[in-house]
Amino acid sequence: MGNILLGLLPALMWGIQPVVMQKIGGKATNQQMGMSLGTLLFSLGILIFHQPNTWTWNLVLSSFLCGLVWSYGQINQIKSFHLIGVSKAMPISTGAQLIGTALFGVLYFGEWQTTMQYVLGITALVLIIIGVTCTAYQEKSGEDSEEGQNMKKGLIILALSTVGMVLYAVIPRIAGINGWDAVFPQAVGMLVGAIILCHFEKKPDIWGKKSFQNIATGLVFAVANIGLLLSNEANGVAVGFTLSQMNVVVSTLGGFFFLHEVKTKKELWITIAGLALVVIGGILIGLTKA
Repeated sequence: MGNILLGLLPALMWGIQPVVMQKIGGKATNQQMGMSLGTLLFSLGILIFHQPNTWTWNLVLSSFLCGLVWSYGQINQIKSFHLIGVSKAMPISTGAQLIGTALFGVLYFGEWQTTMQYVLGITALVLIIIGVTCTAYQEKSGEDSEEGQNMKKGLIILALSTVGMVLYAVIPRIAGINGWDAVFPQAVGMLVGAIILCHFEKKPDIWGKKSFQNIATGLVFAVANIGLLLSNEANGVAVGFTLSQMNVVVSTLGGFFFLHEVKTKKELWITIAGLALVVIGGILIGLTKA
């Protein structure tokens, strides 16, 4: 029971992260900087208790690059929250990341070897695609309306975000680095990436009050990351990965009830149905890792 609760910790933390972020508020640049600063502070604490046996160039550069691509993915995800809301953005983002990492796993790492893995995996991808389509549904919103235009922009930005997030997930595997060893250099890359990307925005105000308030968001994110490492050790990758995907339920419901994101009754039920399909798809992908 304790291991399952540990496995649900990343889901809870990643789920409340966008809700906490939007509650604190600020520009996307404030939120990005706050997250990066919070993650770096947390990583310094981890570094005190866990240091790599050897600081290799592969470890440092791969982890740093991982942090850079995360910054690219994260700032675009944050922008999508401002355009279409957390309850729409998170299921779409999670679904797209599941598809991206699964395809990368199959095509690059050759993860699916058996017929059953292909059946489960392909079924999962189909369910996720249908689910994402459902969560993006809008009622009575013409393409030329502000809401329709925001949805278009949001989907494009989420596509860009997915590239960064998928690379963030696969670079450590390609480089063959340990997740614990990567925590600190990755956090440095996140902060450097945030500073660089934020300076491309108008009036970034990266050292403003809201940036420091959003350090709380970064701490929540960091706890989720460490929770996933602990869960994978206790439960195995298949169970740990699957349980962590439940974050999309927490964030979507948080968008409804805490951020008061408005939906029509029809949009609400279609979103919930789509959310369920994304979750089922995530579980099936987890089974392919067993």
